[in-house]
Amino acid sequence: MARRRPVPALLDAARARSELRPDVVALAGPLGRWLAGQNPDWKYVHRTATEQPGAEPDEQLWLEGLFAERVTLISRLRRTEPTAALELLRGTWSTERAEDRLLFLDALHEGLSLADESFLETTLTDRSKNVRATAAELLSTLPESALAVRMAERARAAVRLEAAGSRLTVSPPEECDAGMQRDGIPLKSPTGRGQRAWWFGEVIAAAPLAHWTTETGLTPEQLLRLPVSDTDPAGPDWAEDLHEAWARAAVRQQHAGWARALLGPAPRRTGNRQARTAGKPSPGAPARLLAVLPESERAAWTAAFIQTHGLGEAFQLLGACATPWTPPLSTAVVAALERAAASGAYPWSHSGVLGMTERALAPETAPAVAALAADATPNSAWADTLARLAETLRFRAVMLAELAG
Repeated sequence: MARRRPVPALLDAARARSELRPDVVALAGPLGRWLAGQNPDWKYVHRTATEQPGAEPDEQLWLEGLFAERVTLISRLRRTEPTAALELLRGTWSTERAEDRLLFLDALHEGLSLADESFLETTLTDRSKNVRATAAELLSTLPESALAVRMAERARAAVRLEAAGSRLTVSPPEECDAGMQRDGIPLKSPTGRGQRAWWFGEVIAAAPLAHWTTETGLTPEQLLRLPVSDTDPAGPDWAEDLHEAWARAAVRQQHAGWARALLGPAPRRTGNRQARTAGKPSPGAPARLLAVLPESERAAWTAAFIQTHGLGEAFQLLGACATPWTPPLSTAVVAALERAAASGAYPWSHSGVLGMTERALAPETAPAVAALAADATPNSAWADTLARLAETLRFRAVMLAELAG
């Protein structure tokens, strides 16, 4: 049987999967463009944008292309010419469908700057509430934007450092006025939380984190250690709400200093109970906070967590780490697999993490994984699982060596 030629095969694959088109067209090059002229099935090649710094934006593609092609064009332009992408968006914004406006707006995360502020301010009054909410979130990531300044003023009214500097006093908003609603705070909580708690969390999450250190003269670590109380002595404890909102702000603003303070050292166990440090964010937040930190720091924090807790709670944390995993993190994962196998647990209880190890574990760990497979009970589920993992890692090591050579 004759072997299929690679470029036509690529063009066929991208015909069915539009997200592959920019990369396939770039890879196929002039030959791909010539072939597209011979086959009507590949006509998408001529209207697919590829990243070419300095080239003029393809206005015809923007005006006439399929939706997926237009999203790709905007996304790629935002990486190289963000202003040009914004001008294309401005030109057709009023005629776009609400669901399309939302996805186009989401593309502005790439290369976001104060140059986008005036456009985003106009979208705060968009017909779609989802578009309004996304515009408000984008503006809140720009500490110098007018919306961020407005949120800082609201935060100043909601949280006060006592004169002695011994505690933070919370006075949540009494109402969600028109200005707050325009800045993206819904009148009614969609989560079932109390209205004032909801408004309070939204204000704090959207306020610039620099506001707190500038306003109080304290570091994030010092602020997180302070007790938090209501202005009414009989009122609720607002510490969890405040810290959770700060965690959301750290993720939204990609603030490594605050993320590090909120995350704290990798949690440790005391006996059978997990010790929680002051300022510990709500469950699920650690992985999001971890993603804000530099890659090496993420890997070190996750390795320490796994050494203490094993793999049972590590799936989201591992997903936040860059791949391939660093040698220390890979070693921690292999050691945890050894403990899991020895404990009598079944491999499928860790199926999510095991699937991730096939894609992310450092290939250099293949001999260690093969040794675990050899030590496992013959013909057991763990022996088979670890043997397959070792073989995958060996194959990846060979493949990478050939590519490097």
